[in-house]
Amino acid sequence: MTDTPRLEADLDLITRIIPHRYPFLLVDKVRDVVPGESCVGIKNVTYNEPHFTGHFPGMPVMPGVLIVEAMAQTAGVLVGLTMDLVDKNARVFFMGVDSTKFRRKVVPGDVLELHVKALRGGGRVWKFEGVAKVDGEVACESIFTAMFDVPKG
Repeated sequence: MTDTPRLEADLDLITRIIPHRYPFLLVDKVRDVVPGESCVGIKNVTYNEPHFTGHFPGMPVMPGVLIVEAMAQTAGVLVGLTMDLVDKNARVFFMGVDSTKFRRKVVPGDVLELHVKALRGGGRVWKFEGVAKVDGEVACESIFTAMFDVPKG
């Protein structure tokens, strides 16, 4: 545990760090940020999200790849706050997704907590461990790697 103060990012700050926008912005808030170490993203899952139209009619289930993407976006905010990337137009790219397991469905009305921990980082390439939970129950766990590209100038 570190003595670093815990930070938060609201929707405005999130959009100043990562490039994602509706309908592909999958994080509403990030809390408990310990720069360079960990954070928790919050995704309020709502019925009116476009993927629920076809996944699945009459039984809306959030696609697993979007849960992993939400964890990655949360990780992007962690790195953005750690490396002072606010308003720097940084781009984030997946490099790898490993050891991913899905444990329960995520449906409209759920509040998805995206627990992200940095395993390796400090430069352009970071590796993370993510655990997505609903009401304390694990929905998904994954190890993923991302590259951060900050435009010059």
